[in-house]
Amino acid sequence: MVETQQDFIQERETKIIKGNVAAAYAAKSARVQVISAYPITPQTTVVEKLSEFADNREMPGTQFIKVESEHSVFAAVIGASKAGTRTFTATSGQGIFYAHEMIHWAAGARLPIVVAIASRGPAPPWNIWADFTDVLSQRDTGWMSSFCASHQEIYDEILMSYKVCEDHEILLPKFIAYGGFILSHTSKPVIIEDQDLVNEYLPSLPAEEGWPHIWMDPKRPMMFGNLIMPSGFYYEFRMKIHDAHIQAKEKIRNATKEFEKVFGRNYGNGLIQEYKINDADVAVMAYGDLALQMEQAIDEVREEGYKVGMVKLRHFRPFPVEDIINVVKKVDLIGIIDRATAFGSQTGGPVSCEVKAALHGIKETAKVLPIINGLGGREVSVEHQKNQLKMLVKLNETGELPKDILHGTLWDGLLEVE
Repeated sequence: MVETQQDFIQERETKIIKGNVAAAYAAKSARVQVISAYPITPQTTVVEKLSEFADNREMPGTQFIKVESEHSVFAAVIGASKAGTRTFTATSGQGIFYAHEMIHWAAGARLPIVVAIASRGPAPPWNIWADFTDVLSQRDTGWMSSFCASHQEIYDEILMSYKVCEDHEILLPKFIAYGGFILSHTSKPVIIEDQDLVNEYLPSLPAEEGWPHIWMDPKRPMMFGNLIMPSGFYYEFRMKIHDAHIQAKEKIRNATKEFEKVFGRNYGNGLIQEYKINDADVAVMAYGDLALQMEQAIDEVREEGYKVGMVKLRHFRPFPVEDIINVVKKVDLIGIIDRATAFGSQTGGPVSCEVKAALHGIKETAKVLPIINGLGGREVSVEHQKNQLKMLVKLNETGELPKDILHGTLWDGLLEVE
């Protein structure tokens, strides 16, 4: 167990670090008590940096557990969280898929575990560059999930996630996803916050008796994950997980607002973040690092006289249905840009499917063009994004669809192949 708050010392400092290192510093700032680790590219340096912190006694009392697989990574933090500790780990791509069984166990037990995902393309053919299909394929496991667009946001979102996950009305696990290599292995300035401020912002570390709903205590015996007959409470357990997701929307808004008040950095309402959309005719919805780059594209296209804007999607679960309905009413046409796939669905992209479902039956909202690009780290330049914006303007004015439309979705940036 961690000794006392005073044993963790971190003064406010700006460091030039990689996104993976920012994730490790966030776990350190959060004073996590148990870390499990197994290497998989491109997240490996997250747990490597944490092992360095632990070895140098910069995280006194923290248990760093080396395991033999990603399945064991999640089994370890599940056991530690059940015992009433603040836990953390990181993984990527095939590692998430190998751990899929345990991912369900974590959500079903309502454990507030936080996991960093350096997202990569699923195999085969295998790829270790940015593609969010890995985390988005976990949609129905019961985990909350969010996207980060910058190194600073990785650090900040991990802190905000503990604030939400450990709320006793929520108690759900969460993924924090960012693109492999684009963010995980490039270096940018990141403010590492003063430890006292972080301690004040976050909930207190769990007490010895554990969480309010689950514990390991010989004086209070409890069964875990036992069989429930159809006439039992299986149905109600599932309903309560869904209800907690819906309640988490307001918790995320509040945690984001408080974060800005304490640390001075703004992330919209926590669920979405608007960029120059109030006077726009057309807009895009994007997530991850492409959303940050899109801001530059919007600025440059606006200088040419086009009224364009963006909504950055920060959370996929819980999905911000009400926020999206409200923001989409501001424009005539919106392109939903997915850096992930949902094979066989109505659009081929997971986020565009969710947006279409959210808008179904709602009057006076924008037309939607689903777009997929940047899969597997395929380069998406600012110039490419400027052309996307101009294409949307043209589509709005003339109704002329671009090429590479397949089943109603634009697969932008395809190579010329037979």
